[in-house]
Amino acid sequence: MQLIGRDLSPFTRRVGVSLKLLGIPFEWLPLAVVADRERIQQINPLTRVPALVVQEDEPALVESSQILAYIDSLVGPEWALTPASGAAQRQVLRLVGIGTGVMEKGVSSFYERTRRPKEFLYQGWLEQCDRQATDALAVLENAAGKAAPWLAGERLTQADVTAVIAFDFIDYAAPYLAVRERYPALAQLRDRAYALPAFAETALDKYR
Repeated sequence: MQLIGRDLSPFTRRVGVSLKLLGIPFEWLPLAVVADRERIQQINPLTRVPALVVQEDEPALVESSQILAYIDSLVGPEWALTPASGAAQRQVLRLVGIGTGVMEKGVSSFYERTRRPKEFLYQGWLEQCDRQATDALAVLENAAGKAAPWLAGERLTQADVTAVIAFDFIDYAAPYLAVRERYPALAQLRDRAYALPAFAETALDKYR
C-alpha cells in the first residue's frame, strides 16, 4: 500500500496519520503536485493528492474521505476512527466536515497568497477564506473546550485527527491569524495528540 503526497497537504496528512494510528503498514511517497506533476498524474488523473495505491494492478483511491472510509473498513467497527452508526457517527462526521472546511479554506488562502502574482491578488477573496476558516475553528474550539479528553469522548476519533491537522495547517500557513493564542482549547488538544507518534512524526516544523 502506497500513500501519495506530502504531509504538508492537510488532506494527505490526515490519511497518513490515520494509517499510523491504526497500525496499517504502508509506504509514504512524499510527491508534490508542482514538482512531481507528471508522476502524480499517472496515479491520479486529477493530478492532486492524496492518492492511495492499494494494489498495483488497480486504480488508486483519490479522495481523502473515501480513502479514510476504506481504511476504517480494514480494521472493522471496533477500531475504526469514525463510528459506524448512530449519534456518535453523526457527531464525528459533523466535526470532520467542519475540520475539512477549515483545511479547504486554508489551502485556498495559502494559494491566493503564494501562487497568484501579487498584482492579481484578490484581497476580498483572501479575507473571506480566512474568515471562513477562523469561524469554523471557533466551532472546533468550543467542542475542544468540552473534550473529555477527546472531541467525541474517551476515544480518539477522526474528529480529533482532522481538527488537529486543520489547526496545525492554519498555524503553519497563516501565522498572522495567531490561532494558538485565539484557540487555546484546540492548542491543548493538539498537544494531547502530539503525545502520539503518528502526529509528532508528521509535524510541519520541517517546512518552516
